[in-house]
Amino acid sequence: MSDTASPPAALPTTRTCPFDPPAELARLRAEQPVSRLVFADGSAGWLVTDHALARQVLADPRFSSRGDLLRSPLRQREPEPPVPGMFIFMDPPEHHRYRKLLTGQFTVRRMNQLEAEVSRIVEERLDAMEQHGPPVDLVDVFALPVATQLICQPLGVPYEQHETFERQASAMLSLAAGPAADAAGEAMFGFLHGLAASRRAAPADDLISDLVTRGGPDGTGLDAAGVDGTGLDAAGLDGTGLDDTGLDDTEVAGIAMMLLVAGHETTANMLGLGTFALLRHPAQLAALRADPGLAGGAVEELLRHLSIVQYEMNRTALADVELGGQLIRAGEAVCVSLPAANRDPNRFERPDELDITRSARGHLAFGHGVHQCLGQQLARVELRVGFTALFRRFPALRLAVPAEEVPLRVDRGIYGVYRLPVSW
Repeated sequence: MSDTASPPAALPTTRTCPFDPPAELARLRAEQPVSRLVFADGSAGWLVTDHALARQVLADPRFSSRGDLLRSPLRQREPEPPVPGMFIFMDPPEHHRYRKLLTGQFTVRRMNQLEAEVSRIVEERLDAMEQHGPPVDLVDVFALPVATQLICQPLGVPYEQHETFERQASAMLSLAAGPAADAAGEAMFGFLHGLAASRRAAPADDLISDLVTRGGPDGTGLDAAGVDGTGLDAAGLDGTGLDDTGLDDTEVAGIAMMLLVAGHETTANMLGLGTFALLRHPAQLAALRADPGLAGGAVEELLRHLSIVQYEMNRTALADVELGGQLIRAGEAVCVSLPAANRDPNRFERPDELDITRSARGHLAFGHGVHQCLGQQLARVELRVGFTALFRRFPALRLAVPAEEVPLRVDRGIYGVYRLPVSW
């Protein structure tokens, strides 16, 4: 084991192909899969590019997700406590107490039951696309509306507000961060806090109402005393705010903001970038058109191949940990590169090829460990139905501009395309 490595370097961000991660990541994975990395605040930490080591970090409780400990390799930010309810920036047991309230809403069975509704919304957007006529921006008329509607509806967020919170979410994910991102986050939180208060006064049939009226949907196991193995005592006095009266409006707003941003940003960008990738890989698209039964596997392969969570999978060591022959010291920051891990040749044969017939099982596009994406099953249904219907309705779909003119989201934590002009 060594506590030395090459001098810290900045995180590689330059792409030479819109569908491939920076080439420097592959070199690091081959030569030094745990390498020194300089973070935005000037501190030295670590970059992990190997698939097996990435899984190890994401599953090891000695690597923390706490917001008050996290540092970013690209965004200058002060570590700060997470917004109440935003459990992606919490460690167990606090993380588990919140997440437990939601797991019943995002099971495979429940998401499969939503397939008819997903199909209805997808077909509505394709109707609008057809009525508009070519050329159209696929992001604006299809990808973003589908993803936004399908997270607004179960949450209980009025879709009529979508343009506002879509702008806010985009600003929050900017690598520039700063006052504009802070103001966008505060505005979205204020809107959702008001919505939680209104649902408390007049509950509806949606997830926000469930959270404010019962502390979670039916089946969470929260009894009147809170004694159910979650760590809550009868008074609930453990700093989480989860007592027998449920969640307060601040916690509900935090949960809702996390779900709203993640729910529409990731799926919309996968629909847009995934369509771009298929159009640029005609043999793969032809195979999918010839056999729509490949759609499920195609979704998994696109998730692996594109890995749109391109940055910001960050952790902080709580203790000294040996990882890949390097000594990670307590307090040091660690960045896990999902795009690099998902192209690891030790895990996937011919990893740089897009092959919708391969088994992409084990990819890390949804993360790994206790923080693995809660909404991944909903995303899978949306993507499978969305791609299948899009190419069925528009078998001659093609780019309306040269590929090099498609604007890429290189300046956002979630990768994708800003626009995708298409014709047919």
